[in-house]
Amino acid sequence: MLKHLIFDLDGTLTDPFEGITRCVAYALARFDIHVADRRALACYIGPPLKQGFMAFHGLSAGDAEMAVAAYRERFADVGLYENTVYPGIEDLLAARAAAGQRLFVATSKPWCFARQILDHFGLSKYFVHIHGSELDGTRTDKTDLLAYVLNTHGLVAGQALMIGDRRYDIAGATANDMAAYGVSYGYGGRAELLAAGATTICDSPAALADVLARTVAGGHGQ
Repeated sequence: MLKHLIFDLDGTLTDPFEGITRCVAYALARFDIHVADRRALACYIGPPLKQGFMAFHGLSAGDAEMAVAAYRERFADVGLYENTVYPGIEDLLAARAAAGQRLFVATSKPWCFARQILDHFGLSKYFVHIHGSELDGTRTDKTDLLAYVLNTHGLVAGQALMIGDRRYDIAGATANDMAAYGVSYGYGGRAELLAAGATTICDSPAALADVLARTVAGGHGQ
């Protein structure tokens, strides 16, 4: 039995497109970079934010840090609430908690924002703990973050499952000897998740709920 389920947040539990892309656009405008179609900014959903500003818009490390600060100006007050829970997710979480599995969140987003979001949507009650990075950038890498979660709670890696929508989630789990399921309804897509080594891909929250229900009996998904 997989006793411990560790969920990514953005693109897995909630759809943060509006909040993240609006805040990225706000930050880029400080550097006189203007994006006509915010769909082009969906690439920022998943990777650490500083890394994203450097990789996707060529900012230097120093400018990327300034962009992160600008992003958070808007995100802390407005952006974190420009977010929606994927249909069926709360029922899934309630069912897994009722079945005796222990649920955690591991997101590269700062934990303080992650908790506010999950509190806002009434989902915090389902989780043993909500983990994320620190505001100074510590543990933005999923490998480091998942190692921290395992060590902090004394979890056996072989009894833990990471569930996420991007390759960073899958790679972080693999590096920590954990199983990893991908959700293609998020922002990575099936091809990215398969290439990263996800053992199971779920195309909807309903499909994920079905696969996770079978883990109680001791089997992995297909």
